[in-house]
Amino acid sequence: MTDLTSEHCREYPPGTPPLGEDEAAELHALVPGWERDGVTALRRELTFDDFSQAFGLVARVALLAEAESHHPEIELTWGRAAFRSWTHTANGLSRNDFILAAKIDRLAAG
Repeated sequence: MTDLTSEHCREYPPGTPPLGEDEAAELHALVPGWERDGVTALRRELTFDDFSQAFGLVARVALLAEAESHHPEIELTWGRAAFRSWTHTANGLSRNDFILAAKIDRLAAG
């Protein structure tokens, strides 16, 4: 089975098509904690005991996103952090979104 956390995001040129349903479903099986909106986007919401824990994860994800040059939409409120990812140049999901999701899962578990 593929370890997405060992991969890095790459640049996709504008007009790149989103993943097909079969490939998206295969990759989604590797990040089961995420909700998938077809081939459009991935989303995951996590809950915490307080604001500082939620903020801590958001800060780590922000640094990860900058290092990977792939930036999710982030929501932060007291005790909750949510992430939504899609590839703008593909107007939908690319492998990058699953790589980022796997790395966010690793940060959340650690």
